[in-house]
Amino acid sequence: MTHTPNGAAPPGTAAPPTLPAVPAQRTPITPSPPPPPAARRTAFAEGVDRLRKAATTEPGRLRAIGAVLAALVLAFGAVTAWQMTDRAAAADDVLTSSQPLTSDAADIYRSLADANTAASSGFLAGGQETAASRDRYENDIRTAAAKLVNAAANSDPGSSSARTITELNRLLPEYKGLVERARTYNRQGFPVGGAYLRYANEKMQKEMLPRAEELYTTENQRLRSDYADATPYPWPAIALGLAVLAALAWAQRRHYLRTHRVLNHGLVAATATAAVVLLWLTAGHTLARSNLNDSYDHGVRSLGVLHDARIASLKARGNENLTLVARGAETTTVGEETYDAYDYDFGRDMDTLAKGLAQAGRLADDAGGAKPVTAAVSNMTEWKKRHAAAREQDENGNYQQALDMVIGAEGATGECFDSVDKNLATALAHEKTEFEQAAGTGRDALTGLPLGAALLAMLGAAGAVLGIGRRLSEYR
Repeated sequence: MTHTPNGAAPPGTAAPPTLPAVPAQRTPITPSPPPPPAARRTAFAEGVDRLRKAATTEPGRLRAIGAVLAALVLAFGAVTAWQMTDRAAAADDVLTSSQPLTSDAADIYRSLADANTAASSGFLAGGQETAASRDRYENDIRTAAAKLVNAAANSDPGSSSARTITELNRLLPEYKGLVERARTYNRQGFPVGGAYLRYANEKMQKEMLPRAEELYTTENQRLRSDYADATPYPWPAIALGLAVLAALAWAQRRHYLRTHRVLNHGLVAATATAAVVLLWLTAGHTLARSNLNDSYDHGVRSLGVLHDARIASLKARGNENLTLVARGAETTTVGEETYDAYDYDFGRDMDTLAKGLAQAGRLADDAGGAKPVTAAVSNMTEWKKRHAAAREQDENGNYQQALDMVIGAEGATGECFDSVDKNLATALAHEKTEFEQAAGTGRDALTGLPLGAALLAMLGAAGAVLGIGRRLSEYR
């Protein structure tokens, strides 16, 4: 048996044909995508990094300290200027706006009440009404009208004060018309004249005077609001000033520990300006606050009490006259007792007057204010005595004698009323002068402080920057 090598064809056998080679298929290779570009950092982040790196070096720390010091000094000046501007404006309003308007409102009330009193006095005189009585009535009406115009010009449109003034301007001609009708019928001897006068008095007492009092109350609240805005201590500015001085002291101590140099001229200048602003702020505001409080305690309060007392005297005089005009036609019941309505109101008004004069005497802080109040008390005491005598005559049926004791030329209650009114006017003029002096001093203490604080703060900030810049120059 013949063996052949492994894989060889046996002898005598044809070799199998060789097949052509088939080329292998290649899988296409997809290129991998390029890596995404790195996210670009924001300018803020880069800036933070630069600051962080700079803070690790002494020049960087100095720059940061200089920026913080300058910002603190400028903030101190800005807050001081802002708070002092508000307080200076409020103090100026106290002196030039709210208090004068409060006085105008009181004068409106007084003029209306006095006009009502003069009208009743003229009615009692009948055909013998004096020119002085008529002129007093006309002057009071003109004064009230002029004060209403001034108050309207200084009131905010749509405010309660503006609405009250509009109502008073509407009622004033109506009141004048009723008074003129009462006078006309009275001169002709018609009893209906008394009814018209009582109707005019009712319009005055129930419609006009309450609105005038409302106007006075509103303006008085505005005055108190201005005081509340002008007098509080500027604690934010004071606290910031102390913080500025502490920061400047720390920076200079740091400078000394690192360089052993006692003074840095720029930082010393910044400290000096900050100290001046803080001292000016505290001293100026303390002086302003003291004088404004004094103007309120010894000016505004006294003026208010005196205005109320004068109004009470005017109302008392009007009711005294109307007692004789009505001749018992109007009564009021208190408990089980019945009284003449106008005489009862007279007694209440005199009680109010007595209390007002007692309070005004306590508030008067010098002889100029106390003397007229003391005289008014004496006049009031005599007035009560003469009124009691006149009432006795009227109740006994002696009407003409009672009339002479009320509106007569000599020894009448009218003399006492005129003396009370004159002394109260003198006291009011004195207290108004006291108010203007104290409030003016308080306002002037704040003059220039807002602008001065702003300018000094800018100088202080410049000093801080220059002082730190001097240290930076040593690293260049």
